[in-house]
Amino acid sequence: MLNVTMIGCGAIGRSLLARLHGHAGVRISHVVVPADVLAATRAMVASDVTVTDTVPADAQLVLECAGHAALGAHVLPALARGVECAVLSVGALSEPGLVEQLDDAARRGGTQLHLLSGAIGGVDAIAAARLAGLDTVTYTGRKPPQGWRGTPAEQQFDLDTLREPTVILQASAREAARLYPKNANVAATIALAGLGLDATMVCLIADPGVSDNIHEIAVQGAFGAMELTMRGKPLPDNPKTSALTVLSALRFLHNRVGSTTM
Repeated sequence: MLNVTMIGCGAIGRSLLARLHGHAGVRISHVVVPADVLAATRAMVASDVTVTDTVPADAQLVLECAGHAALGAHVLPALARGVECAVLSVGALSEPGLVEQLDDAARRGGTQLHLLSGAIGGVDAIAAARLAGLDTVTYTGRKPPQGWRGTPAEQQFDLDTLREPTVILQASAREAARLYPKNANVAATIALAGLGLDATMVCLIADPGVSDNIHEIAVQGAFGAMELTMRGKPLPDNPKTSALTVLSALRFLHNRVGSTTM
C-alpha cells in the first residue's frame, strides 16, 4: 500500500480523497493544512486520515495540491529530507530561483520532484521534442471576460462591455505567471517542458464569444510542428479548477502502484 501525504484539502484535495477511498493500492494517510483549519479539516475527512500542519518525518510520498506557498513551506524541506514529492502548483516555479532551490533540495535528499501536467495535455510530446531542439513554444489562454475577474485585466479593461476577443497580456511565461498567478500553472508547465519560462510566449485573451476556458499550444522545432487545443471542464465545486487537474494527480498515483504505466 502506498501511503500518500497530501498537502492541502481544498476542492482538488477533497476530490482526490473521494476518488481514492477504498483504493486497493493507494491511500491518503495524512493531510497537511494550516494550523487554523486543523479542526475543520478533521471534521471533514475520514477517521483513518491523520490531519496535521507538518509533513510527517516518515512520509513515503508527498502530493502538493495547496497552492504556491506550500512549495516553500513543505515541499522544499521534505525533499531535503529525502521524501519524494509531486506538485500541481507548477506556476510557483516561475518565482526566480525556486527551480534551482527545489532541484538542489532533491539532490541533497537523494530523491525526486515530479511536476504533474495538471490541466494541460501534450507535455510529454513537448518534453520529448525538446531533446532534438525547439524553435518556438506559444501558449494562448482564452476565457470569457468574466473569467478574468479578480486579475489585473479588471483594472485595464471594462470586462462588461467587451464585444470582441481582446488580448489582455502578451508576454513571457515568467511575466505572465507574475502578473496572473492564478492562471500560471498551465503556462509554466508548458514552459518548463520546453523552452523555459523566459523563452516561452504567452497570450491571454478575454473572449466574449466563448463560454469555456480554452488552452491553445503551438510548438515548432526539429521534430516538426504541433498544435493542441483543449476545452477543459471545471470541478463541480470549484469552477476555477480544471477537473483534469485531479485526474492528472490520480494518473500519477495509479502509475506508482500499477504494473504497467503510460
